[in-house]
Amino acid sequence: MSNKSVKANSIRRRVIYFVVIFALIPFTISLSIRFADRRAYLTSFFIIIYALIMFISNFERKKPQARELMVLAVMSALAVASRAAFIWLPHFKPMCGIIIITGFALGASSGFLCGAVSAFVSNFIFGQGLWTPWQMFAYGLAGFISGILYNKHWLKKNKYFLSTYGAVLVILLVGPILDTCALFTLSSIVNREAALAIYASGLPVNLIHALATFFTILLAAEPLISKLERLKEKYGLMEAVN
Repeated sequence: MSNKSVKANSIRRRVIYFVVIFALIPFTISLSIRFADRRAYLTSFFIIIYALIMFISNFERKKPQARELMVLAVMSALAVASRAAFIWLPHFKPMCGIIIITGFALGASSGFLCGAVSAFVSNFIFGQGLWTPWQMFAYGLAGFISGILYNKHWLKKNKYFLSTYGAVLVILLVGPILDTCALFTLSSIVNREAALAIYASGLPVNLIHALATFFTILLAAEPLISKLERLKEKYGLMEAVN
């Protein structure tokens, strides 16, 4: 493939990413707020479809193989299991750490898909509702951003640095998105006072979530990334994604 074609495909993928993340998903979530619980499952379904569009767009002329989807399924299952394992400890969710690691190892679109699917599936244990699409978006965005930054070599490949990055990402991005969900779904009136109360009450929750993410990446990033890198090298997995 010529350099011109590679550049054109790269631009096309960026356009798809921009449209999906900054237009389609926010618009779909806004509809879920309007129609309440009656549309929660439908909204979640559409977000998964959008995530699949982003994922498939990376493969250009070839379709993703079963082995590529299997690796993503395993990482999503691991993320769901990590959340379920700590159901007894409120707000301690290692799941986001696994999603971020998936973004590191498999790329931005894979990280988003893992985040969206993991949030949806895990809520069959924790409960589905209007919060599900927001969680899918927040976790998916964490995997997406992590994939971009890691594969652009903008993050140091040091477990302490990556762990700190994951914790900060939860506090500055994932947590506030989920708090915004609470603002629109729990508050009868959306104003400055309600926003301050929601974000302030959400800070301790976000700190616990960030702590779980920190320790998950600290303990699991190196072995998981190492194994996924070996799979990529041996079987050519996700070669078009990265």
